[in-house]
Amino acid sequence: VQLQASGGGLVQAGGSLRLSCAASGRTFSVYDMGWFRQAPGKEREFVGRIRWDGGSTSFADSVKGRFTISRDIAKNTVYLQMNNLKPEDTAVYYCATRTSRIANNVWDQGTLVTVSS
Repeated sequence: VQLQASGGGLVQAGGSLRLSCAASGRTFSVYDMGWFRQAPGKEREFVGRIRWDGGSTSFADSVKGRFTISRDIAKNTVYLQMNNLKPEDTAVYYCATRTSRIANNVWDQGTLVTVSS
């Protein structure tokens, strides 16, 4: 599976942004898709995931109530809707997918989100 994300950019605090990530290749093997982020000088951290089968989601506590994830199965695409953005949300956001719960992530190249105060 290959991933291509888009939608990053600059937004003011309190604003919204939506990231998209399209999967191609062996998409029938997708178990889940999700998002991680890495801020300057920090380790990559989990943001949220969505199960491809059933659509259940999980989120990091830091984004619960502000971020949502949805999927379009026909387009093999996952979306990260980010609302009420804060400067601490500034990071490179990476889309990821797995073929099973214990499989390694496949990553995209990352997209930069900058939230100004």
